[in-house]
Amino acid sequence: MRWLLPFVFSGLAITSMAADAFDETKGATLFSFDNVAIPYTQNLRLEMRQPTRHAANPVLQRGAPGTPDAHGVQFYGSIIEEGGKYRLWYVAFDDDVRSKAPSARWRAAYAESTDGMTWTKPNLGLVEFRGNKNNNLVDVGGAWGIVNLKVIKDEADPDPSRRYKMTTHVYFRHNTRLGTLLPFVSADGLTWKPVKDVKPVKGELKKEDLLIPGVHFEPCGGLYQWDDQYFITGQNALPGTHHYQGRVVRLYRSADFVNWSATNSIVFLRTPQHEYLGAGRSREGEQNHEGISVWNRGNVLLGIAGRWHGAAEWKDVRVDLGFVISNDGLNFREPKHEWTFLERGKDGEWDQGGLLQGQGFENIADETFIYYGAWDPRPTGGKEVPRGGIGIAKLPRDRFADLVVDTSGEGLGDYQLPQVTAELVTTSIPVTNPRFFINADGLGADAVLRIELLDHLEHPIAGRKAVVSESGFHTPVVWNEESKLPDRVRLHIIFEGAKRTEIRLNAIYIQP
Repeated sequence: MRWLLPFVFSGLAITSMAADAFDETKGATLFSFDNVAIPYTQNLRLEMRQPTRHAANPVLQRGAPGTPDAHGVQFYGSIIEEGGKYRLWYVAFDDDVRSKAPSARWRAAYAESTDGMTWTKPNLGLVEFRGNKNNNLVDVGGAWGIVNLKVIKDEADPDPSRRYKMTTHVYFRHNTRLGTLLPFVSADGLTWKPVKDVKPVKGELKKEDLLIPGVHFEPCGGLYQWDDQYFITGQNALPGTHHYQGRVVRLYRSADFVNWSATNSIVFLRTPQHEYLGAGRSREGEQNHEGISVWNRGNVLLGIAGRWHGAAEWKDVRVDLGFVISNDGLNFREPKHEWTFLERGKDGEWDQGGLLQGQGFENIADETFIYYGAWDPRPTGGKEVPRGGIGIAKLPRDRFADLVVDTSGEGLGDYQLPQVTAELVTTSIPVTNPRFFINADGLGADAVLRIELLDHLEHPIAGRKAVVSESGFHTPVVWNEESKLPDRVRLHIIFEGAKRTEIRLNAIYIQP
């Protein structure tokens, strides 16, 4: 297992356990559903959680007639928290159906919030739209038709003019209109320039200016950094090393954000996609939709992927959202096979028909917000209808899944025991002076987690035992002795007590 963070910790105590003061991204997280971080278990069962929709959805809506986002608010976008402000980039689609250059109707727009729920569209005064600059459009250095965008802030880049990085899906012309990648950089996230000196033609990229090979690629998924490289995921239906059915998740990479690889990798497939239905049937069957949006948690990537329920006719296509994870930045998998994380809305609701995986994940107070968009595929090819908005799906903080005691092995049968031991052992973790915290519920006097530290070869470390009996999102593990640790450790956790079946373990945090 690869750990992105060095884990050279100072050993300073964290004095406040308030959710707002605890930043899980500053250390490493061992999630209950991660069978690489937690490879060894006995008599434990994983139960995934589906989020609930926020009552205020959609929290960002389409604008009034005549505004840049009057026809569409597409959350092929990103959210970043900076200094107590949440910054949101999305794709705006206007209501000028007479345009002879359809790509030019898609523009990059901006909103912000102080609480992650109530959003404003500030008047940026950067881009002229219908005779004035009183709008929330960001400046991308020309009339690019941007179908999707993803934004990250790269604190490590020594050039402040490249601190913000954005990948976009634009079009180019071959025999037909094809999607491709165009990256941008910015000093402030509002005024952008392409990484190469290229100019739009009717909102599109010239074929001779392509940064990746001239195939149809829709980089609508996640932009992230891993192991000193930049990665972008997206959708493509061309064959890989095998013929797969429909839309697969491909990944391109770059070391400098300017020069991108010609080779690519297929990083996620659903099981039904191994049965190829044949040429000309790429719309049909169970498949992926538009790449994987990524929450980079340092040692692990959490991802939201489109679950495309295909059909021969557009009117029968539907899209839900799935949940995936990666420990190496390259290969993604489902913690639960063919499981739906968030279902599309019912007919008549704002998110009917289909959902979009924007790259927006925030832990706010005691909740995790997953931001998502809406796109009903059924009218495709017919009369244009207004689309989109941005909603919130929420969970208790970092509680995507629970590890619970499984007593099905207990009883009087030939192969059953009077009482089973429910326990786990983690992977081997490189550490220096770490602090450990537990995210769990159902704990109390009769339901405890008994924890001991082991070395890499699973020998107990003297003095490193603890009992956690208090529920919470960040309950500290207090050892009976603060003995010296080796370079690599494992955690051994046993679920104990008369009410041990009430324990729900969600995550283990290793923090400075």
